[in-house]
Amino acid sequence: MQRLIPATRLLSGTKYSNRWRRCFSQAAQKEVDNKDGVAVPKMPSFDYSPPPYTGPSAAEILSKRKEYLSPSMFYFYNKPLNIVDGRMQYLFDEKGRRYLDAFGGIATVCCGHCHPDVVDAIIDQTKRLQHSTILYLNRAIADFAEALANKLPGNLKVVFFTNSGTEANELAMMMARLYTGCHDIISLRNAYHGNAAGTMGATAQSNWKFNVIQSGVHHAINPDPYRGVFGSEGEKYAKDVQDLIQFGTSGNIAGFISEAIQGVGGIVELAPGYLPAAYRTIKKAGGLCIADEVQAGFARTGSHFWGFENHGVVPDIVTMAKGIGNGIPLGAVVTTPEIAEVLTRRSYFNTFGGNPVCTTAGLAVLKVIEKEKLQDNAFVVGSYLKERLTALKDKYDVIGDVRGRGLMLGVELVTDNELKTPAKLETLHVMDQMKEIGVLVGKGGFYGNVFRITPPLCFTKEDADFLVDAMDYTMSKM
Repeated sequence: MQRLIPATRLLSGTKYSNRWRRCFSQAAQKEVDNKDGVAVPKMPSFDYSPPPYTGPSAAEILSKRKEYLSPSMFYFYNKPLNIVDGRMQYLFDEKGRRYLDAFGGIATVCCGHCHPDVVDAIIDQTKRLQHSTILYLNRAIADFAEALANKLPGNLKVVFFTNSGTEANELAMMMARLYTGCHDIISLRNAYHGNAAGTMGATAQSNWKFNVIQSGVHHAINPDPYRGVFGSEGEKYAKDVQDLIQFGTSGNIAGFISEAIQGVGGIVELAPGYLPAAYRTIKKAGGLCIADEVQAGFARTGSHFWGFENHGVVPDIVTMAKGIGNGIPLGAVVTTPEIAEVLTRRSYFNTFGGNPVCTTAGLAVLKVIEKEKLQDNAFVVGSYLKERLTALKDKYDVIGDVRGRGLMLGVELVTDNELKTPAKLETLHVMDQMKEIGVLVGKGGFYGNVFRITPPLCFTKEDADFLVDAMDYTMSKM
């Protein structure tokens, strides 16, 4: 196992910090230029070249962005990318350079960038009818609702369309409160469920929470097999849910919301046995169980279509977005007819939820997943990729953990395997150098030290090899 010098040792002062960064930058450029004689990993061939780009440069766009867009918008890399074209699992910058997209627009592009079947469906619908209102009939929303309901178990067959995952989770939480007559909801520490008033309360990372009123949400101990106090013993973590109900509520609650694999939280798969035990406790307290499938849904985990299915549970409400539209702004809440009835107590309406173009895209996505067997591919390629990443973990002690399912994988970097000290700077360095080689990965976790690998589901074994080889090459030079 190769032992890397922790960046934190080299960053004890500003003077050394600047020197270290300059050295890393200079060394990295030499590596990418292949001047040391070591072969840089080669990207798999691909039969597509984008048309010449004639728009503004990255510098011009960045200048406009700084002047006209919210200062809260951040970007990856020391030199942010100007992405102008995309095909399947690849993206292209303004100069026509190709990149392997292993982030998938934050687990959003499931079929592949600009998949022809999805694009054609969108164009055809847009030419015919771009928008009317759900106050009139249109086949697009009805056909997609039927197809979506048929992908879910039990009596989960009533669909409400939204524009995003945040909206979907907001609606699900409100429905749980209306149905039960209770206000308290239990979420998990390290969770991310959105950034609106209610969902920010359910989110449990200070990085994503503003100092505004967020009432009625209690955060249970996170069943994190890597960093959690009970390791992989899910039922021990579930005891905290019972304690929260007994000591933090009236004894009755509205619901429990969780991801099967925490995406923003760093691809943390919940410990085995946790969800069944937690669901039983919630049911006893009169609450509803909400499965947030915004990132793990739509075949991404490979073994199942929905993340919750990996845990052998059936929720009362399922929320979804991202992969549902392959990049089209679309979300949904699916529940039972009985629970859905609560919204008839008043008028509930969403202007763009169920838009014909968006729902047409959603139906096309489902057809592509089925036709191209993308769930099977996610399982086969994802399993292969995880095996290769795990082998890399055995080679470099900077890799503390490799986790996840299918094509929703995480690689956590640490400077000390016993203390599990987050390797924040090393993560940024590896991420930046992989980009120079041609691989784009995401970053997440509370400490920003986890690579989020969530590529389009058309990812191949050759792509997996290129990704791991690029990571191996970069780490070998640190």
